[in-house]
Amino acid sequence: MCGVIGVRGASRNTEASILAYLGSYAQQHRGQESAGIVSSNGEQVYEEVGMGRVNDFFTKERLARLPGHLAIGHNRYATTGASEEKNAQPLLIDCMHGRVALAHNGNLVNTEQIRDELVRSGVLFKTTTDTEIILQLMARSCAGDLTSCLTDALKQVEGAYSLIVMSAREMIAVRDPRGFRPLCLGRLPDGGHVFVSETCALDLIEAEYVRDILPGEMVSLRVDGIQSFFPFETQTHRPCLFELIYFSRPDSMVFNHSVYVIRKAFGRQLAREAPVFADVVVPVPDSGVPAALGYSEESGIPFELGLTRNHYVGRTFIEPVQTIRHFGVKVKHNPVRSVFAGKRVVVVDDSIVRGTTSKKLVEMARRAGAREVHMRISSPPPREPCLYGIDTPTREGYIANRFTIEEIRRYIDADSLQYLSYDGMLAIAQSTPQTYCTTCWTGKHPMPIHNLSP
Repeated sequence: MCGVIGVRGASRNTEASILAYLGSYAQQHRGQESAGIVSSNGEQVYEEVGMGRVNDFFTKERLARLPGHLAIGHNRYATTGASEEKNAQPLLIDCMHGRVALAHNGNLVNTEQIRDELVRSGVLFKTTTDTEIILQLMARSCAGDLTSCLTDALKQVEGAYSLIVMSAREMIAVRDPRGFRPLCLGRLPDGGHVFVSETCALDLIEAEYVRDILPGEMVSLRVDGIQSFFPFETQTHRPCLFELIYFSRPDSMVFNHSVYVIRKAFGRQLAREAPVFADVVVPVPDSGVPAALGYSEESGIPFELGLTRNHYVGRTFIEPVQTIRHFGVKVKHNPVRSVFAGKRVVVVDDSIVRGTTSKKLVEMARRAGAREVHMRISSPPPREPCLYGIDTPTREGYIANRFTIEEIRRYIDADSLQYLSYDGMLAIAQSTPQTYCTTCWTGKHPMPIHNLSP
């Protein structure tokens, strides 16, 4: 998962770390386990990295220790390496180019092989992340400049990476040749530039969207301007379709799509494929809202916010062992009883992974007085774990690999259950199966994967 941001101000008076902090705050949904910022004044590199969310970790005192007109930031959600402070990013290393920091969104798929080779050659790793492999390969490179060292390192790895690298004077952004994860370039009001995972971060810091970093592109920000390179062998582009369905914020533009618009379109297509006689359409907030609006508009069934979400729930809380049924769902969602009482309800969500949350939501709707509960899902049933940077369960963890749709319906106790079809999803995304990465639905990987566990 993870979110990255890089800021290079046009003036040495630019408070780059403040902008990186605000941009990271806007991308908090991409990772809540740790946060970090590394900054530079052109001579010295400064670091503040630790566990927790952006607004919890970064105090005024910490931000004051991050001077300079260059800064990169990172929000982490662990997909490789444990959730602990030593794995928090940006990571720093000392090499021939001085102190170099790296912030990474994605996941490498040949981590074990390269790590074993480096360990046998005497490298001592400080973390358990795949990101450190890139830094260690850079440090061992004999290439002349930072850009060449980074290119040398990335030619040895496989997988997904949208990353930002920063030295005391230079900043480089790069996206893997298949373009799995998003990354874009913006322009600051002072004439400087910023790299971000999602455009919602540009809006908060009043930066202008310039363009997406292209798959396989490396963009360097230096004192003498912007330079763009395409140093890697061309691959078929495979942006992650799950970014549009669930992961990205609805107010972002991702892969040249408005996330909000495409999610509404998924809902409209779902209404065409899976109509039902009902009185009200209710979304599972927050990610199910646009699809539910689309379903309502296409079907003519009124839309109501029948489930209220508690946005102040932290990652940990004290849960009663047996006292309150379904406490984990109830602490996040609560029904508006007047919306459900005596009604035939269509509950719209973006996906069903394990099925436990859907089961509890259906029970919640019935306890609130719903006469019928019809579940509609704005994506096909996922079946395959993601190896490219989104935290998903094993194959056995997906309920769709263990049960038929009718069996899932009975398990969650809905009156009916229907998903958006795979073809319908692709039609709305204006793609073919060869355009987006759809591994989590098809099991077809866009690159050779060795030693894949069942």
